[in-house]
Amino acid sequence: MSTAVEIVSFGYLHDAPPAAHLTIDLRHHFRDPHVSPELRYMTADDEPVRTAVLGTPGIADLVEATATAVAAFAAGPSAGTVTVADGCAGGRHRAPTFARALAEQLTAAGHAVTVSHRDLSKAVVQR
Repeated sequence: MSTAVEIVSFGYLHDAPPAAHLTIDLRHHFRDPHVSPELRYMTADDEPVRTAVLGTPGIADLVEATATAVAAFAAGPSAGTVTVADGCAGGRHRAPTFARALAEQLTAAGHAVTVSHRDLSKAVVQR
């Protein structure tokens, strides 16, 4: 059964999280590529960032667990889009990479998925 799923990646340092059925906070448990000078000004559009994020222990398990949670929402008696928001500090590294990995998994499971990156193109937050 195909369910519409909307995934929104974002950065907590830019604005409040978007409204969602599931909000995944990647800030505290997963290493931030921003701390590496060679990755700081890159984004999830760059392979080294994706490799660093997806190679972080626990990320693949969290993608799978989130996909399972989406399936649980989709199995409920009320139809409608399931919205997942996933955020990191600046919204340029972890969150968009996670969003794309989740979208891949959900698409493979037959869901109709849209992905947007609220803060991916914003300037690097100096911290």
